[in-house]
Amino acid sequence: MEFPPCPPSLKSIQHFLKLAQEHDSRDFVIAYWARLYALQVGLKASTQTAEETKLLLAIMDWLEQVKKQYADNEAVTNEVAAQAHIENYALKLFLYADKQDREENFGKNVVKAFYSSGVLYDILQTFGELSEEALHNRKYAKWKAAYIHNCLKNGETPIPGPLPDDDEDEFGGDNTNASAGTPPEEPSALDPPPAPYQLDPAPSDVTPPTAEEILDNPNKLPSPPVEEEKPGGFVPYVPTAQPNPATAATIYQPIVPVAGVQITPDQMITAQKYCKYAGSALNYDDVKTAIENLQKALKLLSTGSE
Repeated sequence: MEFPPCPPSLKSIQHFLKLAQEHDSRDFVIAYWARLYALQVGLKASTQTAEETKLLLAIMDWLEQVKKQYADNEAVTNEVAAQAHIENYALKLFLYADKQDREENFGKNVVKAFYSSGVLYDILQTFGELSEEALHNRKYAKWKAAYIHNCLKNGETPIPGPLPDDDEDEFGGDNTNASAGTPPEEPSALDPPPAPYQLDPAPSDVTPPTAEEILDNPNKLPSPPVEEEKPGGFVPYVPTAQPNPATAATIYQPIVPVAGVQITPDQMITAQKYCKYAGSALNYDDVKTAIENLQKALKLLSTGSE
């Protein structure tokens, strides 16, 4: 479907629409929720000009068509499944970019992977407030994209990972010694990204790999950063077939079911989220996190409380 051009007054949704366009043939779930979030932001920013209305109506029509076409796909019709899908995708892009950055494989590929990850975390606001991990990953990804982009633009070599004298919460916001200059402040979800984030259209040969491509090629799987170098919010994992018995003993807590407990619809949705998170953790062989989330779901369903 051809969409009308995005008017300057709706510049704040351009990066969501661009991400959707890039995923139309790669991951229609990402494309669907990117356009839905663009519509939500666009409706708030609209001044109801003819150009704005034409674009927003076209997005509405497309969303309706896709929802009917994929009515049997939970990642489109169910917010819990959709949130898990987007979180998984955003994290895979983040891990790919972080690995390439730490190995000093700088380039537009890494910039775009970091940037796309940050945009995906923006889109996750469709489902409510972001977790602390998501907030940290979003801020770090957007800052790192701007920092590497500025370095490459100025012909300078970026410093891999967090800068040595960065404050953990600012990711270099107060650092005046960075070669690319002080990184811009993080934009709000409803504001257009500042200039360093407005990347030129990338040619086809620098398009970041999809999450599926990362998984299909073992050589591209990210190695977990060491503890002292980890970005804010990212918890490194240790791939193991099963947890250490001593660790498992501390993770597992016996749960005593409460007779006659009544589970509310909201509690059922929360339990489903815990199960989705457990499944995502197993994608990274993170058995400890999977057990913890399954424990939370079991406790909620057995006792009616978290």
